[in-house]
Amino acid sequence: MAAHTLDVRGVSCPMPIVRTSQAMKGLDLGDTLEVLATDRGALSDFPSWCETTGNELLEQSQDDGVFRFVLRKAPGRVA
Repeated sequence: MAAHTLDVRGVSCPMPIVRTSQAMKGLDLGDTLEVLATDRGALSDFPSWCETTGNELLEQSQDDGVFRFVLRKAPGRVA
């Protein structure tokens, strides 16, 4: 279970990643963030963003058109 949740359902690319980046900046190192999205682009955007930023993608799932990502803020990262 994630410590924080960000609901970006109904929001189109690139805003799910932009809002996720903003939310991650407010978290402490090691905190987790659950992101709920409906934009199909999120399926490729979140793994790529995590690879680029060094944050961890802990979980990824889909249920009834909603994509769920659980991220962990990695040490030494600001976003």
